[in-house]
Amino acid sequence: MKKLFLSLAVVLLSGFTLPPLHTVRLEDRTLLINQLKESKENLLKAVAGLTDAQLEFKPAADRWSVIDCVEHITIVEKAMIDEEKKMVNEPANPERRKDMKMTDDQILQGVEDRSHKFKAPPFAQPKHSYASPADAINAFVTQRDQLIDYVTNTKDQLREHIADNPNIGTVDAYQLLLFDAAHAVRHTKQIEEVKADPGFPK
Repeated sequence: MKKLFLSLAVVLLSGFTLPPLHTVRLEDRTLLINQLKESKENLLKAVAGLTDAQLEFKPAADRWSVIDCVEHITIVEKAMIDEEKKMVNEPANPERRKDMKMTDDQILQGVEDRSHKFKAPPFAQPKHSYASPADAINAFVTQRDQLIDYVTNTKDQLREHIADNPNIGTVDAYQLLLFDAAHAVRHTKQIEEVKADPGFPK
């Protein structure tokens, strides 16, 4: 994920300061759940009713199709979930909050901003590993629903587990998942760009 997010970290890290939040308050949990649900729903709306030809259309040889974007979102989300598990299994270290440079809003706004373009590293490139576009979409839905269930029911204190992420800087476990939700929004916007291409199948 390093090449994908290193430039994003540079954009986001600009001497920001953070409020003293340490635990996952009710409003924090609600915000994260809403972000995960809304980004899922908006992605599904963006692909609803599309034919396989439309899902697989590429504006150019070096551009992604709609279904490529869906698979990329799913791949990156799996990596985020794995990293989340590692973070919450480590001892809580809320004293490291002073090392964090990004607010929640700055993560959301920075990642969703499509004016900054980045090349995904090899691991995050679409692999066309699903038998059909429908299977790729279902894989995203299943994984996202499991993540929403985790956030809804977890007793983990996501604000108290902080780590130096080589890709996005120092963040807590809550912000890592907020980044994931914003990443889906970012590529849903890309899907809309593909659909707006003059060559998009009718």
